[in-house]
Amino acid sequence: MRIFLALLLIGLAVAGFATGSIGTQAEETTGAAIVAPVQVTPRPDTCLNAADLREAVADKRVIEPVAAIRAARKVIPRAEIQRARLCRHEETLVYLLTALRRDGQFVHVMVDATTGEISGP
Repeated sequence: MRIFLALLLIGLAVAGFATGSIGTQAEETTGAAIVAPVQVTPRPDTCLNAADLREAVADKRVIEPVAAIRAARKVIPRAEIQRARLCRHEETLVYLLTALRRDGQFVHVMVDATTGEISGP
């Protein structure tokens, strides 16, 4: 009897998934996403090295990388930040953040390093 009930439950679960009546349990946001205007991202050779980054943060010329990551999370809240680089872009310093979304896509976000505002995708 137990085996029959187990097989029945498995069969119903498979039928539910096959017909689409049972959806995924992952959270999905249905709100409108914030879309930044398309801009050219800085080239990797214009990025500062780790020592220059530490010096700029110590001199208070730029915000800390953690603050830039917090700003990026407002645009892509469920993504995992993979890399944060400080780069020169159009005569200013920006943090170029690379994030991995839950759907497996990489996203680039630019944060102004002096104000902490999102400045591009």
